[in-house]
Amino acid sequence: MADFISSYSQNFYSRPTLEVARDLLGAILCRRISRNQILSGPIVELEAYTADDPACHAFRGRTARTSVMFGPPGHAYVYFIYGMYFCLNVVTEPEGIPGAILIRAVGADGTNGPGKLCREWQINRSHNGLSLFEPGSKLWICPGQPVPDSHIITTPRVGISSAQDRPWRFYLRDHPAVSGSRNGPGARRR
Repeated sequence: MADFISSYSQNFYSRPTLEVARDLLGAILCRRISRNQILSGPIVELEAYTADDPACHAFRGRTARTSVMFGPPGHAYVYFIYGMYFCLNVVTEPEGIPGAILIRAVGADGTNGPGKLCREWQINRSHNGLSLFEPGSKLWICPGQPVPDSHIITTPRVGISSAQDRPWRFYLRDHPAVSGSRNGPGARRR
């Protein structure tokens, strides 16, 4: 059982995006629904996006939508896609350098995909900009069980039209909540 009163410090997120992505696998995403109800599950799949990445929302610079990505690390970047889904991202890198990690799946019922996660856990634009390192918040991440490299698979990211060759999708091998293709081109163990 996770210790819901702990969380990573802001410094944990103020590192290179790919390092944070690897370290977030197995961490526990927590969502406070009400005073007496907290949803939680281990992060089992994610994708990394950096400032020099054409698939990153902040690649062309700061906009009203992406301003959170340029702000302090360790905050939620929530955006709306396809006119029907919200997606949750974790802001990384030092302030002023945009980077984010899309949480694609959590090991909990109905959360195997970024849109499904947000729908099931009622994550929406009102969560954009929330600190993810404050356990009293409506949304935070706390340490989970460390994941050995032998249990991590990396593949190119899915559902994007540019920079498709970057192996920046990370997921837990054989986990049933992983969304999309598990053995796409370029899949490899770390």
